[in-house]
Amino acid sequence: MTYGPIDFIALEFKGNQFKGEIFPALMELVNNNTIRIIDLIIIQKDAKGGVSTHELRELEDSTISLFDPLKAEVNGMIKAVDIEMVGQKLDDNTTAAVMLFENVWAARFKEAVLNANGRLLMNERIPEQVVVEALEDLASAEPESE
Repeated sequence: MTYGPIDFIALEFKGNQFKGEIFPALMELVNNNTIRIIDLIIIQKDAKGGVSTHELRELEDSTISLFDPLKAEVNGMIKAVDIEMVGQKLDDNTTAAVMLFENVWAARFKEAVLNANGRLLMNERIPEQVVVEALEDLASAEPESE
């Protein structure tokens, strides 16, 4: 089986009041087979800096029902060391959603490359700020038309 690239992300939400505003966009990605959520953990840091971790199955039923449509697998691939790292980076009084997801959209392309005896030579994600700065530099370097 060929897998698409796997990403690990941690999203921080201020105030420990995660209400699910991102679910429509996330559901669209899942329903369109763009991504497949492999693992999902919720980490909370209270106002005093105490960190708690919750797997999906440990959440309240009302919260679990929000996550059900995501078809998230809970397989333990996010390890304690990952959780500790995210917990250290969290601001006090915040909640983090930590996700491991497969970029399903890329699996078919990857398979085609492999079938053509190709290989991935480089892969690097360019941060948005770098792209914005490069585009601004290009725009300022363009000669003004008369």
